Formats: sequence, C-alpha cells, structure tokens
Amino acid sequence: MRIPTVKCPNCSVEEPMDHVLTAQSNQNVIYKCESCHYEVKNIQTSKG
Repeated sequence: MRIPTVKCPNCSVEEPMDHVLTAQSNQNVIYKCESCHYEVKNIQTSKG
C-alpha cells in the first residue's frame, strides 16, 4: 500500500504524509516541511 504524499506550498517538495503531519490532541494538525522547514500550525480538521 502506498502512503499518500503532501506537497509543500512553499518549496513544492513532496513528502510522505506521516513524515510531515503531526496530529494534536485538540483534533488540529501541524505541517512541517523537512526540506525548507516551512511550518503551519493548528490546521483544523473535522472529527469523524
């Protein structure tokens, strides 16, 4: 099974989802690009 990738909005590098997304206990997500260190915190997700 192939792991989905996420494309960085800053540098356009694609990384596996499990390497760049971190789930928080409040149902939000943190994105951090390993290549350029671009980071977005508190990305809202829907429960379910």
